[in-house]
Amino acid sequence: MAGKYYEGVGRRKESVARVRLSTGTGDFTVNDKPIANYFTRLGDVEAILVPFSAINQDLNGYDVSVHVNGGGVTGQTDAVQLGLARAIVKMDGTLKPALSHAGLLTRDPRIKERKKPGLKRARKAPTYTKR
Repeated sequence: MAGKYYEGVGRRKESVARVRLSTGTGDFTVNDKPIANYFTRLGDVEAILVPFSAINQDLNGYDVSVHVNGGGVTGQTDAVQLGLARAIVKMDGTLKPALSHAGLLTRDPRIKERKKPGLKRARKAPTYTKR
């Protein structure tokens, strides 16, 4: 990927995705692998490409390069989706209302809850025994 590109960073839970978007031939790589080889679960690739359908454009004509690490499969999928939407807004600011209306520019703030003292996990308490 040479020349001018637009970068967007997406985060979800423990996952961080750096997405680079440039004009090209429709090549989509994630950690130097084709997207279908990296995200093998059914529906993950379609979920990542939702920003393109929200702006009524096709992936053809754009090259996307993603570096994602941390977290699990769902967190990485959502992080790449957010990073792609942010890169599209940097490329063309007039598309921001369409992406915002689809809810693609908002980070999901939910994270793992911390463990509390006296409990086994964040909320699970030891079994109560009367005697």
